[in-house]
Amino acid sequence: MSHVDTAPAASTPRAAEGRRPRRVKSQRAKSEARLGWLLAGPAFFVMLFVVLYPILQALYDSLFTYRLTAPDDREFVGLGNYGVILADPVFWKGLGVTLLITVVTVVVELILGFLLALAMHHAIKQTRGLIRTIILVPYGIITVVSAFAWFYMFSIDSGYINAWFEWLPGVDADLNWFAQGSTALFVIMLSEIWKTTPFISLLLLAGLAQVPGDLTEAASVDGASWWQRMKLVILPNMKASIMVAVLFRAMDAFRIFDSIYIMTNGAYGTEVLSLLAYRTSIGRLEIGMGSAVSVILFLCVALMAVIAVKGFKVDLADRGGSK
Repeated sequence: MSHVDTAPAASTPRAAEGRRPRRVKSQRAKSEARLGWLLAGPAFFVMLFVVLYPILQALYDSLFTYRLTAPDDREFVGLGNYGVILADPVFWKGLGVTLLITVVTVVVELILGFLLALAMHHAIKQTRGLIRTIILVPYGIITVVSAFAWFYMFSIDSGYINAWFEWLPGVDADLNWFAQGSTALFVIMLSEIWKTTPFISLLLLAGLAQVPGDLTEAASVDGASWWQRMKLVILPNMKASIMVAVLFRAMDAFRIFDSIYIMTNGAYGTEVLSLLAYRTSIGRLEIGMGSAVSVILFLCVALMAVIAVKGFKVDLADRGGSK
């Protein structure tokens, strides 16, 4: 009589291959996670309340027709405010300007920040501190002060840019940079790039420091060119740092307000979503409509965060490792 194997199919090697091994945390990892929550937990819940309460309040106010001039005449309109905003071409124009500023500044800052990070990474050890301090100076300046400085630099009355660059095509003594949308946006984006590139460079410098030196040396010994080492070794190991830099800077650029408010106040086609929310809430005192714009702005920023995390496909848990 032949023996029939009655073992369950799940125990076969093929079935076992189909199952993903479950990650098991060691006791040390669990204790570190517990200690982290004990140390950061109180501050986390305080920040959660500080951030969450205004968001929920704005979401609630956006469902009503609410004006500060008539606070008792609230009327529930549901998603009516959102319908009015989405049907307004001013909103879509502001969204386009916001996206343009975000994309251009983030791309340029990422390139310049990476070059600065490479320079700091390969700098002589004795001069690294001095170089990093000099590079960080623009980022340490308050945004309002920086915006006023750039405004006066390019001003037709008090600025010196026209006199210095009069030899360039299209630049003369009578050029008013803030009298047309294209040149005004150029100055605004230039000021943002100048101020926040150091932030990007520091994040990328941290990523460069984590690239294993033996891998780059092995690739160099194998005859890989500089571009091949950059493409196949350095950039893949910096993916987490690049994601963090793009994520934080894109969210910050999408909420730009100070520079535009000071330089143009939204004139000549430079109005962005944050300025539109400010004008609606503070200028026209329409709290309900302004709150709806703020909620849409928040949803756009949240969507950008999800796209960045999903697009880079970085598993930060794996990078932390379990010990």
